[in-house]
Amino acid sequence: MTYIVVTNDDGVTAPGILALAQAMSTIGDVQVIGPSINQSASGHKKTLYQDIAVEELTLADGRSAMSVAGSPADSIALASLGVVDWPPSIVVSGINRGPNLGQDITYSGTVTAALESTIQGVPAVAVSLNNRIANDPDEYREAARVALNVVQHVLKFGLPPFTVLNVNVPNVPHVKGMRITRQGISIYRDALVRGNGTYQIGGDEPTGVLDELGTDIWAIAEGYASITPIHLDMTAHKLMADLMNWDMGVEG
Repeated sequence: MTYIVVTNDDGVTAPGILALAQAMSTIGDVQVIGPSINQSASGHKKTLYQDIAVEELTLADGRSAMSVAGSPADSIALASLGVVDWPPSIVVSGINRGPNLGQDITYSGTVTAALESTIQGVPAVAVSLNNRIANDPDEYREAARVALNVVQHVLKFGLPPFTVLNVNVPNVPHVKGMRITRQGISIYRDALVRGNGTYQIGGDEPTGVLDELGTDIWAIAEGYASITPIHLDMTAHKLMADLMNWDMGVEG
């Protein structure tokens, strides 16, 4: 029997994780474990040598879930150490409220929960919906359908080590189809918001370079679901030869 761990970064009671868990339950046994509160943009934060509270709770459809007072990566790290049955057949992270495109993957708790899974030797898929205000599980149904399709194929064909699929779904009733994409270029429009002795990072929503065909940003703008393979080898391989020519004495 297929066993699936479902997690997220919006918080374990968010509507997106419920829609995802329900979709995954059609193909296997599902264990839900996620942060107790919203941990969006937490990146690959891992809590070491500090207490992390974990409790069991019941989601809106009556299923049980584990709530972790930590980051998305903490949820998967604790899961892999025995807080829940491990290993699963796959970890699925999401459905995130809002896209994770371009450089967003470096901030995204949704994506880094999936990356923590592949570090632990389990294939993973991260799923995000291009809607930052969706509050009803029904708004995530099309994204859940896409996620189910992708997960079924990963279970059939597998993924290379230290590699995950980053899936983004446009906010449409039915996607035009799915496209295999590369990471696009995000354009951030952050602004400093001053308070009474405090600061916030505010500003307009990020946009992206739309005229590059084949990117995740292009696919979402055109109404396609985007599937981008990403991996943990962050080496800039093409730069290595140039660095050798800098004559820094690296071989001496």
